[in-house]
Amino acid sequence: MSTSAGAADDVVAVANAWLAQDPDPETQAQLRVLVGHAQGGDAAALADLHSRFDERLAFGTAGLRGEIGAGSNRMNRVLVSQAAAGLAAYLLAESAGGASVVIGYDGRKNSQVFATDTAEIMAGAGVRAILLPRLLPTPVLAFAVRHLDVSAGVMVTASHNPAGDNGYKVYLGDENQGSQIVAPADRAIAAEIERVAAGRLVPELPRGAYETAEEDVVEAYVRATAQVGTPGTPVTAVYTAMHGVGWDTTRRVLEAAGFDLPVTVDAQIAPNAAFPTVAFPNPEEPGALDLAFETAREVQAQLVIANDPDADRLAIAIPDPSSADGYRRLTGNEVGCLLGWRAALRAARAEHSESAPRGTLACSIVSTPALAQVAEAYGLDFAETLTGFKWVSRAGGLIYGFEEALGYLVNPHTVRDKDGISAAVAFLALAGELAAAGSSVAEQLDRFSERFGHHTSAQISLRVTDLSQIGRLMARLRDAPPEAVGGIRVARIDDLRDGFAGLPPSDVLRLHLEDGSRVMVRPSGTEPKLKVYLDTSSDVGTVAERRAAAEATLAVLDAGMRDLLA
Repeated sequence: MSTSAGAADDVVAVANAWLAQDPDPETQAQLRVLVGHAQGGDAAALADLHSRFDERLAFGTAGLRGEIGAGSNRMNRVLVSQAAAGLAAYLLAESAGGASVVIGYDGRKNSQVFATDTAEIMAGAGVRAILLPRLLPTPVLAFAVRHLDVSAGVMVTASHNPAGDNGYKVYLGDENQGSQIVAPADRAIAAEIERVAAGRLVPELPRGAYETAEEDVVEAYVRATAQVGTPGTPVTAVYTAMHGVGWDTTRRVLEAAGFDLPVTVDAQIAPNAAFPTVAFPNPEEPGALDLAFETAREVQAQLVIANDPDADRLAIAIPDPSSADGYRRLTGNEVGCLLGWRAALRAARAEHSESAPRGTLACSIVSTPALAQVAEAYGLDFAETLTGFKWVSRAGGLIYGFEEALGYLVNPHTVRDKDGISAAVAFLALAGELAAAGSSVAEQLDRFSERFGHHTSAQISLRVTDLSQIGRLMARLRDAPPEAVGGIRVARIDDLRDGFAGLPPSDVLRLHLEDGSRVMVRPSGTEPKLKVYLDTSSDVGTVAERRAAAEATLAVLDAGMRDLLA
């Protein structure tokens, strides 16, 4: 037998073994066709089988996320069932008084199916399993972990990934206070999942009866989130749910808080797993907000509000006459700084009470350094964390946290994860306060630049088809560290691979340049990308002069990093 024939036989045997335990008729049919073609000598089908079975979709601090399809390297009912059984084993081993879990799901393909499988299998393992009553935003699930006082939470969502993806986020209760998992819990759960996959067939996993949560869980979230802000002078706003699950809950929160409802982008307001009006359901992507801008122009909106499909992220756009669309989407750093400044001002006002805590402002290491200046100016503590809200939410004394990827936590006493709904309420309240003073969001951004310097940022995302390319690029930067970026000398490089300044180990390089600029390079945790973050600032001259100087430096850094990575 030739090596190639042996390899074909091996992967076909693995695929057939997978077929024998797959409960999903769709992925069964998909796999049978591939196996038949591969056995007939179809090289493309054989390569597809290897893509699906040579590796296993890794469970980590982002849980699971990937393309829906048959195989161990795809999201499907076999993989989810194994994950549920492994998580159940972990929770039962960690819990002395009985384990419990609450499970939520969004409107993506198979989300409800994956959530129901999880509930049944965890119940069959002896874990008290509670399924949320219907498809709901991720922040409601994060809230429910604490509200129901359970051991863990599972949210079935792929957030802002392409339409063909789905995923599986895991939260822990008790001392973790409803934050997403971090090491070493992720490794321990992954080990339990591997044991299940190696020793049990999915049809053999016992299934049990689960509970369905009452609507009062959602009502409790609505009441708590409505406390985030109060209406000022009404502003005309446009809202899009990006074909996700955000609108119903957002509407209820805004009504409870007394805000006028925004004008909706009707073509994107209802959940639709196909995301038919956007190429990529991420408010950061070019073109994603085109329909929102069209609606905003029609009603002369002062604000555009967008949630991603599971509503844990928030995008904001404001009028901009210089833009072809008439509107400009603010960066995550701009929104994060404005909400952080608002949080600092509120904390300063609260200090008139003797019992008021000092509090901490926190952001991830790839977010703008400007938040640290806000914290210093108001006598607040500042925490810099690794990327991801699993870290931001764990900052001690947290009163506000954000990350530049459109994630904001304005009410950590309620939710320990980014929450695009509460952040929308806070931003609407800010816009109303500014309108009441005869001002605007654009003018507030200028005031921020006057007070703290003009900070500007940009990002380079290199999407790859071969994940090993990311490792090679990171290795190249480590083996031959750049002496300059775009002609600006590098003062020092922090390699976070072995931990740095109290931060856990992470595959991140941080370049400090002589002019005070900063460049961060890291692999994406959820997508096949190498991400580069550029930050620079200027505090010399007028706001216009500061902006021009910072943007000129940013252009130099962008070109320099593209050359280095070419």
